[in-house]
Amino acid sequence: MSKDKITVNIKYKDVEQTFSGNVNDVWIGVNKFLSEMIPALEVLRKVMLTANFQSVIEDCKDIVAVAPEGAALLVPKAKLTDSETLSLHLLATYIGYKLGLLDGDAVSKEELRVRLGKSGKITSTRLGELVREGWVTKTGDDNYKITTIGIKNLQREVLPRIREKSEM
Repeated sequence: MSKDKITVNIKYKDVEQTFSGNVNDVWIGVNKFLSEMIPALEVLRKVMLTANFQSVIEDCKDIVAVAPEGAALLVPKAKLTDSETLSLHLLATYIGYKLGLLDGDAVSKEELRVRLGKSGKITSTRLGELVREGWVTKTGDDNYKITTIGIKNLQREVLPRIREKSEM
């Protein structure tokens, strides 16, 4: 994880606050400050969909990992559906990018095909389904990345099911 520090100074009316530390801690501090200081932001926070990065990492423990070579699945593919496999690779890529271990949060269809170990047609079909469900989005350069709703649905629906299958 990057050791880079960031400092943010906010002044709102007569209140001024400085946040310093790693990016995630500062982000959390700034959001808390703003939600407490500006009531309208509290309303926004209630309807804004976000993924708590720490809980995402905790929920993925022993299911995905990030290696210097890229995202990796720790669960045998034989226990996963094609859609689960693709989603988990995209989730692990997102995590690796957020941790500063990977250069981007998107993956090419060809790399996903190789990771899935299936034909291009099956890979395209499953990616199309995930895009239609809103779990995955296609980027401007024809790569794919997981969406916030995809992360939330993985946490709520898929990861618990995968844990159950892994324990069998």
